[in-house]
Amino acid sequence: MENSFTAVYQKLDDWYIGYVQELPGANVEERTLEEARESLREAIELILISNRELAEQQISGKDVVREQITVKS
Repeated sequence: MENSFTAVYQKLDDWYIGYVQELPGANVEERTLEEARESLREAIELILISNRELAEQQISGKDVVREQITVKS
């Protein structure tokens, strides 16, 4: 599955900070813009994996309906 997010980068002194507008908690601080981009990709992946695992734990053993949902922004 491929998702698109809005990454925002800002240079502060000798550092780049980056975050994802649509995903609270996905933020990084790196020395270069390229490092910030890569770290932010990794942070997004880890947060999505963690959120999926938590959701699976919460519905374990329950009668649920699963379906894909698509939104346009």
